[in-house]
Amino acid sequence: MKKTILLGVMLAAFISCKDDKKEQDSVETAQTETKDELAPTMENSVIYEANIRHYSPEGTFNAFAKDIPQLKQLGVKVIWLMPIYPISMKNRKATGDLSIEDIKDPKEKEKYLGSYYAITDYTAVNPDMGSMEDLDNLVKTAHDNGMYVILDWVANHTGWDHKWITEHPEYYYKNDKGEVTDPINPVTGESWGWTDVAHLSYESKELYEPMKNEMLFWIKEHNLDGFRCDVADNVPTEFWEYAVPEFEEVKPVFMLMESNKPYLFKGIFDMGYGWDLHHIMNDVAKGEKTVADIDAYMVKKDSMYDRSDIMMNFTSNHDENSWNDSAIQRLGESAETFAALTYMVPGMPLIYTGQEYDVDRRLKFFEKDSIPKEKKKMYAVYEKLGKLKNENAALNGGKNPAAYNRIKTSDDTNILAFERKKDGKKAWYIANLSKSAKTFTLPVTGTYINYMTGEKITFEEGQQHEFAPWQYIIVTE
Repeated sequence: MKKTILLGVMLAAFISCKDDKKEQDSVETAQTETKDELAPTMENSVIYEANIRHYSPEGTFNAFAKDIPQLKQLGVKVIWLMPIYPISMKNRKATGDLSIEDIKDPKEKEKYLGSYYAITDYTAVNPDMGSMEDLDNLVKTAHDNGMYVILDWVANHTGWDHKWITEHPEYYYKNDKGEVTDPINPVTGESWGWTDVAHLSYESKELYEPMKNEMLFWIKEHNLDGFRCDVADNVPTEFWEYAVPEFEEVKPVFMLMESNKPYLFKGIFDMGYGWDLHHIMNDVAKGEKTVADIDAYMVKKDSMYDRSDIMMNFTSNHDENSWNDSAIQRLGESAETFAALTYMVPGMPLIYTGQEYDVDRRLKFFEKDSIPKEKKKMYAVYEKLGKLKNENAALNGGKNPAAYNRIKTSDDTNILAFERKKDGKKAWYIANLSKSAKTFTLPVTGTYINYMTGEKITFEEGQQHEFAPWQYIIVTE
């Protein structure tokens, strides 16, 4: 299966043609070298994880859709919608430990909205967020602004109110008593703690066809462009191999997996989670690892993955924010430096809801919350980084990424310096990834542009560079 995101076909899916001849003309035009700006490309995309519940005070599709043109200014070309489906009431979580059944006060119960991932119906939308027509409008608005929209898909489990529990109990794992169970750790035999969901079983393969059809519904009926697949490596690879080709028969889709398993890329998923780099950045910020660990990761990445395998690079996402604090809390003064790094290394950078507005706290997971909409420091940073990602081929990070060349410095333990290069374009990232000021030299000469400030910067042979803690520069020609 070809997974090169066929821009011409995608564009044809976006544009409503009046007759077959015009539709054919659209496809042929989009396949020319001057690709229409409506067709996003995985090479220079930014992905935005949209938490609809928290994005606005209203928590609706319509409130989010109004800001899509603004997201375009941040370089966003892929919108990942966190689960938008109705949430089960049975066993609904109120906190990480308490179920809604444990809450006795009816008024208190009302504020607990449950986990997005405890789904009661795969082919409906949560009425709190709006109607199906509202979602369709969101998708159309995104397409009109040259963006893909992918849905968060939870193939591993359903909520306890899902009709399959009673109509098709054979779709689920059961204990020795024949009772449907929540997901169990296969190593310890103990519950993972996801007690608000029922664990689906793919052992008999009876689930393959209905699950595939639930996914096809969104592609065929509502023009969605792919899926972010929750705990993708907990679902048999054979299911993805069975389902994804049928999606592609309708139109090319973009598949993101919550995993970094190399075997899942092979003709199935386009992009995986850059967990390794994420954890290294966290540890470098704490002083527990150094630039040497980033270098080792880049070497390991090249040996483990094909060049066309895309990694999603991030300093936060909904899980990290909810359980491990916001990027600003975790990374402190290094937050901007590592945000820039996620744009500069091969792959696709992620912005999670609120990062553009400097959210410095955990967003509530089981209750309504809302992010501020005040543009502070990071909004302008993401805007500039998004523009560079969109426009400079040296940052290409998709199926045919720009080269990554490490630049040796006089202090490779603390200083990370590398060049990205493609199609005659070059860009450099130079950063002091430590808590103390550093002086170093590097083998770069010439006069360039400090991209973030727009000022000229000159490098001379043997020049001593003094960088403050966590200082970084992006250099362009």
